[in-house]
Amino acid sequence: MKFKATQIAEILNGTIEGIPDVEVDKLSKIEEAEKGSLTFLANPKYTSFIYKTNASICIVAKDFEPTQNVNTTLIKVDEPYEAFSKLLEYYNQVKLHKSGIEQPIFIDETSTYGTEIYIGAFAYIGKNVKIGNRVKIYPNTYIGDNVVIGDDVVLFSGGKIYSECIIGNQVVIHGGAIIGADGFGFAPNNKGVYKKVPQIGNVIVENNVDVGAGTTIDRATLGSTIIREGVKLDNQIQIAHNVEIGKHTVIAAQTGIAGSTKIGENCIIGGQVGIVGHIQIGNNVKIQAQSGIGRNVKDNEVLQGSPALGYSDYYKSYVHFKNLPELVKKLDSLETKHH
Repeated sequence: MKFKATQIAEILNGTIEGIPDVEVDKLSKIEEAEKGSLTFLANPKYTSFIYKTNASICIVAKDFEPTQNVNTTLIKVDEPYEAFSKLLEYYNQVKLHKSGIEQPIFIDETSTYGTEIYIGAFAYIGKNVKIGNRVKIYPNTYIGDNVVIGDDVVLFSGGKIYSECIIGNQVVIHGGAIIGADGFGFAPNNKGVYKKVPQIGNVIVENNVDVGAGTTIDRATLGSTIIREGVKLDNQIQIAHNVEIGKHTVIAAQTGIAGSTKIGENCIIGGQVGIVGHIQIGNNVKIQAQSGIGRNVKDNEVLQGSPALGYSDYYKSYVHFKNLPELVKKLDSLETKHH
């Protein structure tokens, strides 16, 4: 896809200094850009690169005035980073734009779907499924019976949504993610043999949620596992049955959350965090990577370690952790002198 400077300036409401008809067909970092590339300058540290970049077009701030000759066409905007992000989003929309229904697929006759839809080859859509408008369902996807999907949802290749689950508007589910598999429910009988507890609930994913590749969200035993509005989930996260994650919480890869735990709003949880079941985590909590959470957490706490301590307490203690061998030697020496 090729874009002229005039088209880009129109999208970004910017002004051109240079060649209006110059074309670009790729996006690049300013220090790596080649001819035909579009780049941007937002951080003053990178200003020197604008005088030697091979990019055909560079987005800069309105108040940028070059002190040397530049060989690139400038598009001046209010906020270069924000403008470039907007352009990335626009580029992604154009690149991923698909429409129509490919073959072969299976759609049960009891299911319905809205307008401007895309359904890729080898998709399976079960009974009584309701799909909204402008939904994109990529090839090799599975949607079980009685699923409800809102508007502007993207389900990438290999994604699976099990029966009865509800997906809101503007949700993105990446490849290999599984929504609504059985929760890990087993109970031992009097012989110590584990018997499966039926998992008859569902998963509710509210609006504007992103679910990363390979992430699994288990259905509830009873009721619902709930992912609230605006939550962002990285790749390879495990969310167990009856968990609830509050609005606009962000969770990094390989985190595991055990059953029936409730996480508040606007939390930030690092990678490889382990969280036990049946606890409450408050709002605005920050949990550092590889922490283990085994207790209730109050609003605004910042935690690290396993079992997790308050962030500042952890670092104060860590100074002593590193010095433990030396401290032990000193204690041994004192004990020897004492005896």
